[in-house]
Amino acid sequence: MLLQGKRALIMGVANKRSIAWGIARAFHREGATLAFTYQGERLKENLDELLGEIGGAGAYPTFPCDVTSDAQIEATFDGLRDRWGALDVLVHCLAFADREDLNRSFSDISRKGYALALDVSAYSLLRCAGAARPLLKEAGGGSIFTLTYNAVDRVVPSYNVMAVAKAALECEVRYLAADLGALNVRVNAISAGPLKTLAASAVRGISGFRDTVEEVAPLRRNITQEDVGDVAVFLASDLSRAVTGNTIFADSGFHVMGVAGQFEVAKKAGG
Repeated sequence: MLLQGKRALIMGVANKRSIAWGIARAFHREGATLAFTYQGERLKENLDELLGEIGGAGAYPTFPCDVTSDAQIEATFDGLRDRWGALDVLVHCLAFADREDLNRSFSDISRKGYALALDVSAYSLLRCAGAARPLLKEAGGGSIFTLTYNAVDRVVPSYNVMAVAKAALECEVRYLAADLGALNVRVNAISAGPLKTLAASAVRGISGFRDTVEEVAPLRRNITQEDVGDVAVFLASDLSRAVTGNTIFADSGFHVMGVAGQFEVAKKAGG
């Protein structure tokens, strides 16, 4: 029970395939006290149904939170203050880009689409961290982490504007780690390999990416929700008490392979 006594807010559960839901199940297994946010009534219905698997929707505080609204962000953390008085873990699993801006030529990304992707996928971490700061301070410190992807460092077709947003997100992780470290707050990112999530479905060719990972990654397998959930448990627990400002890869080692290495490993895959 690595998270016994830890109070965690999980932002971004969309459906059963969400990485955020894999994290929630791992946290529940390890004894954490959980709260959730949702955007809109449709996602609330999905969340309530999922919570039935771990005790029922009534067992957990849930808050409507559109992260493009400062008022809703503040209301969420005010609600947590009323419920718990303090917060130990903030899990940021939020990203969005217009599908057209993922699929069009990179040089044709719209100004509006660029701003939207950065607002939801990156700026939201800053606002949520700022709103969580008093609660984390009250707890004597804690852990914030978010989700990124290796398209920050490698060109991934159709990832486009989301790669820019994730690059901003990773930069924020480092600056927030420096900003909040004196409060004993750690800030990190998990760079997960490709999973079949709602967000990933907008990226053309995601199935092909998964096939490539299975052939090329040093561990010769794709990742699962459970893999990411267990890394999240580590980052939320006291085991990671000296880890901050980092991007931790959970991708079966795919990120270490260069182009030549990928080609050679792919030729030998299966043998």
